[in-house]
Amino acid sequence: MELYRLSISEAKELLDKRKITAKELLNSIYQRIESVDSKVKAFVTLSKEKAYEMADASQKQIDEGRSLPLHGIPVAIKDNMCTKGIRTTCSSKILADFIPPYESAVTSRLNENGYVLIGKTNLDEFAMGSSTENSGFFTTRNPWDIERIPGGSSGGSAAAVAADECIAALGSDTGGSIRQPAALCGVVGLKPTYGRVSRYGLVAFASSLDQIGPITKNVKDSAILLNIISGKDPFDSTSAPVAVPDFTKVLGNEIEGLKIGIPKEYFIKGMDREIEESVKTAIKKLESLGAIPVEISLPHTEYAVATYYVLATSEASSNLARYDGVKYGFRAAGKDLMEMYMNTRAQGFGAEVKRRIILGTYALSSGYYDAYYKKAQQARTLIKTDFEKAFNSVDMIVTPTSPTAAFKSGEKTEDPLQMYLSDIFTISINLAGIPAISLPCGFTSNNLPIGLQIIGKHFDEESILKAAYAYEQSTDWHKRKPNL
Repeated sequence: MELYRLSISEAKELLDKRKITAKELLNSIYQRIESVDSKVKAFVTLSKEKAYEMADASQKQIDEGRSLPLHGIPVAIKDNMCTKGIRTTCSSKILADFIPPYESAVTSRLNENGYVLIGKTNLDEFAMGSSTENSGFFTTRNPWDIERIPGGSSGGSAAAVAADECIAALGSDTGGSIRQPAALCGVVGLKPTYGRVSRYGLVAFASSLDQIGPITKNVKDSAILLNIISGKDPFDSTSAPVAVPDFTKVLGNEIEGLKIGIPKEYFIKGMDREIEESVKTAIKKLESLGAIPVEISLPHTEYAVATYYVLATSEASSNLARYDGVKYGFRAAGKDLMEMYMNTRAQGFGAEVKRRIILGTYALSSGYYDAYYKKAQQARTLIKTDFEKAFNSVDMIVTPTSPTAAFKSGEKTEDPLQMYLSDIFTISINLAGIPAISLPCGFTSNNLPIGLQIIGKHFDEESILKAAYAYEQSTDWHKRKPNL
């Protein structure tokens, strides 16, 4: 049996029944990484020594009959979440040698539940991008076709899960950064409601949009991880004091009578024909399971990309002001303080990060604030209101995750606007702060995965998990594996 192919629930059952040990599972994962990661390039840092210590500690407790939900489960963490004593780089030169003195809230919770940290995964620098080509170190490859990108910014996490280089992973999603790479790599990616999961220890990109979530091999594993990372956190004032249900309890429930909204604005000219056909077939499958499709309109969708790129860049320019070479991170030489600041930021940040800082600084500058930032906040309210109105008549909304399958590496690097349009179907969800899940729903003629997005009401992750699970169990798309 190839242990690296297991899901969380499958691995957990074997561990608890003493059919395998935590060390055997971890050995299998590291052997898999050794054999395929030279092609995939999913990891920035491997924490082998720490991982074996964690596996031994997990095994001891399993043997004592004190098994926790993640005991012995090897998980990869996107490299923008702080891990105490383990390098956290954000795939940026400016943080290349940064070792956090504390744990993020999510990794603390995973620790409390016995997980094994195998390493930190590659991303677009500071999570700014849709292809992982903006990493300050190297480009991650799509396991389905290593000539193509895995999506971004959580490209390393999605590629690692797809290539079976971990049992599951965490990513972060500011405008689609969990769902889009999950779709392009043929795995499941869940962006929870804003405030459902603490952002403490997540290196900030755009604080009103960032959210941490799971990237997994199936829907059940996403529910298991969401159970663990959710909940109010005293260190994050934006985390919501909302009760956390057991998300696995709804899996397997009927979806008979559920109304699913099909927004006409998400089936647009220029969208890949194979993607449109696969998503429409998936909607028919949901209908055959008892769901009722309802055509709806989200009229302000066309303003989402512009709104997002004003707000996200504004927040980024503010959040990234702290990287000045004084307290931590990379520092360049300079004859005085001002020159040191300028050299540090010029040499430390990549082109995309600089582009976004400049855009955001401009949008927030005196004389332009009302024309850009304030106007974008007003447009954000309209987009949020569109969803609220839609949810008065439907239980959830179903759309494609991405307008195209994975494109070739280098294909869009010269045209940032084309790259920004990769997130056209995911951005609105972050602006509205609502939850959404992406799961496999087909393949193109080139054997590239296609993602189906299911969007829910605020704090109603249960409904989207229930629908996603019902769809997943009635199809075999999630069982397909790339041939590496």
